[in-house]
Amino acid sequence: MKNSENIKVLLGRRVRTLRMQAGLSQEGFAEKCGLDRTYISGIERGTRNPTLEVLYILATALNTELTTLFVFNEPG
Repeated sequence: MKNSENIKVLLGRRVRTLRMQAGLSQEGFAEKCGLDRTYISGIERGTRNPTLEVLYILATALNTELTTLFVFNEPG
C-alpha cells in the first residue's frame, strides 16, 4: 500500500503544477472540471484516489493529454 500512497502524492503534485502553470486557482480549476474545490484539494494533497474518468476530466480541463498527468520527472 505504500506505493499506492506515493503515486497519489506524485499525481497530486503533478496536477497542482499543471494547474498553476495554466494560471488557474483551485476554485477556478474545480469549476472548469465540474468538481468541488475540496475534491481538487484532496487530489493535490494526495489524499484522494481519483478514478480514470476524473483524471480524464482533469486532463481535459488542463488542455493536455491524460498521459501528461503521469510525467513525474520532467527535465528542468
